[in-house]
Amino acid sequence: MRNRLILGTSILVALASAMLLPWLAWREAQRQAFEAAADMTRAYARAVLHRADKTSTQGAVAIRELIRQPHAPCSPQSLALMRRLDLSSTYIQAVGFVRGGVVVCSSMGTDPLHLGTPSLRTSTGYTIYPRVPIAALGPSPLMALERAGFVVLVHRELPLDISTSIPGAALAVLHLEAASGSAPELARGHVERAWLARLGSQRETSFSDGKRLIVLSRSRQFLTVAAAAVPLAYVQERAASIAWRLVPAAAVAGLLVAAAVLTLARQQRSIPAALRHALRRNEFYLQYQPIVELASGRCVGVEALLRWKRATGEQIGPDLFIPVAEQSGLITRLTERVFTLVEADAGAYLGAHPDFHVAINLSAADLQSSAIVDLVDRFLHRSGAWPSNLILEITERGFLDLDNALRVLGALRARGIEVAIDDFGTGYSSLSYLESLELDFLKIDRSFIEALGTKAPTSQVVGHIIAMARTMGLRMIAEGVESQVQADFLKGQAVQYAQGWLFGRPMSFTEAVRLATPHPERTAGIVA
Repeated sequence: MRNRLILGTSILVALASAMLLPWLAWREAQRQAFEAAADMTRAYARAVLHRADKTSTQGAVAIRELIRQPHAPCSPQSLALMRRLDLSSTYIQAVGFVRGGVVVCSSMGTDPLHLGTPSLRTSTGYTIYPRVPIAALGPSPLMALERAGFVVLVHRELPLDISTSIPGAALAVLHLEAASGSAPELARGHVERAWLARLGSQRETSFSDGKRLIVLSRSRQFLTVAAAAVPLAYVQERAASIAWRLVPAAAVAGLLVAAAVLTLARQQRSIPAALRHALRRNEFYLQYQPIVELASGRCVGVEALLRWKRATGEQIGPDLFIPVAEQSGLITRLTERVFTLVEADAGAYLGAHPDFHVAINLSAADLQSSAIVDLVDRFLHRSGAWPSNLILEITERGFLDLDNALRVLGALRARGIEVAIDDFGTGYSSLSYLESLELDFLKIDRSFIEALGTKAPTSQVVGHIIAMARTMGLRMIAEGVESQVQADFLKGQAVQYAQGWLFGRPMSFTEAVRLATPHPERTAGIVA
């Protein structure tokens, strides 16, 4: 009887595990898919808001200058000012003077242009013409903003011109004073003005209307809101794709999978505690990878790479502990430790060699407050290093909150510290998004360097990145250079700097300094 009871209980537990684990796996797949889609949708809304604010700011400045100038609206002097405002703007298509709903003169000339039917007059005195009719060109690509008889014309698609990798994503700019039943001022895809009721007094919110995942982001400068929405069907497809990997394994493995999941969960929970312990016990250290000037072969700097060696002698890779540090909020403490280690390893040398630099990686969290600025100030004061000794490397993920990131970067660059964007081309940013940032260096990701000379689809990307960097006036650093053929190609393309195993693996700072000391026989092969 007892054996039967044990057998029955074991069968029930096995069946329960076999049924519960697939359900839990499906729920986890839904959660991962939803969070990933929400993060991407939030990034879309913030990018649209940034571009809409830039467009509105340039339009307001242009109209204000035209109102202030003393000459007759269509005089040669006014037309010259209109042309100058037009040419100096990156978002405005034309500037002009309006009489009776007709542009009678503009930066494009004196041919009359009817503005069409206005949709809204705002409390700030602006009249919005949502679609300026242009004969025989189909749906109008232009909209107009008029105030006090002066008007700016902008391309309707410009604020929405961001790359969206989610199929069916919708983007829009909505004015808070427009009628509740009116169409959105700017929209790509299905957008409903009724969504604004969910924003209330918040600056940003996210929600689902049963069909879409929606993010609203309010402007700090104007009475506008950027909206981004993605179909829930996409989220479900992503969840199903993830579930195809999770659910069958859970169903087949049963109790073994449950034990593995619990073990992995305990292990994952223990890593943040281990990180805190490692910080207290000084288990972190730095290695430095040389950065070489291709034209001369000189080692002109290094990239600081954080390493973790536990008291047991076990090495934990940064690909494991960095993501955990970001998720647990410990990443800013790791950044502080990097600066402390650089000060100990290299402070005296940097103070005596202002032309030698150390590149330090910053996380997205580091760009959210001015704490990193204070940290850099303390480092320079204590170590005696120069601002020219530092290059701060950021990734595209660091700009999800663009306003804070730009303020922090502005404060750092005002101190004479240069900034590089790392892993460019592997994220979601468009070129227009990159142009809004103030950068000094562009790092070419190793995945593109590895493809040089192969038939891989990415083998042609390096040339495009180099051309783009030249256009933007950015210096370039190629990562992952492992062969002389790669170095010669990059040098021939006027790429200034490179790092990789060809020039040296990560090493101690003392070894890097020896490498930086001029030795003609060492550099001859690279320069040749």
